[in-house]
Amino acid sequence: MPEITANGTNSANNTNKRLIERFLDAVNERRIDDFADYLAADVIDHNKIIHGEDDRPGAAFDGFRQQLAAFGEFTAVAEQLIAEGETVVARLTVSGRHTGAHPRMPRPTHRTCSVEQIWIFTLHEGRIAEIRAVSDRLGMFLQLGWDWPA
Repeated sequence: MPEITANGTNSANNTNKRLIERFLDAVNERRIDDFADYLAADVIDHNKIIHGEDDRPGAAFDGFRQQLAAFGEFTAVAEQLIAEGETVVARLTVSGRHTGAHPRMPRPTHRTCSVEQIWIFTLHEGRIAEIRAVSDRLGMFLQLGWDWPA
C-alpha cells in the first residue's frame, strides 16, 4: 500500500510529479545531456514532438533536441500536475520564438507563440517510458505564421 503523507497525498505520486518537474526544468534550461536522467532509453513518443524524428523507441531524444534548436526562446510551464500511479498528466503553457530550422517551417519566422498543451507521461522504473500529448497546434501555426499542413 502506498505511503500517505501528513497532508493526505500519496508520496509515490508526489515523487512522480517531482520527476516531471525536474524533466521540464532540464528542457527549459536546455540541459540536453541530462535528458537520460528522466527519459527511458527506449521512450516512446506517441505524439511525435516535432513530426520529424524517426518512428522508433528513443527517438523522443532527437525530437526534443530539434524542438529546442528551432526555438531559441522556449519554456514549458507546468500549470497543473495530476498523478495516479505511474501516470502523470501535465497541463502546460508552452511558449517560444521560432529562430531556427523546423521540419514544418525551415526558415525561421522570428515570431512567438504561446499555447496550452496536455502531456500524459507514463513512468517505468523512475523514468519517462511513454509520452502522449494534445496541443493547440492550430493556434501555434497561426501565431508563428506557418502554413497548415495539407
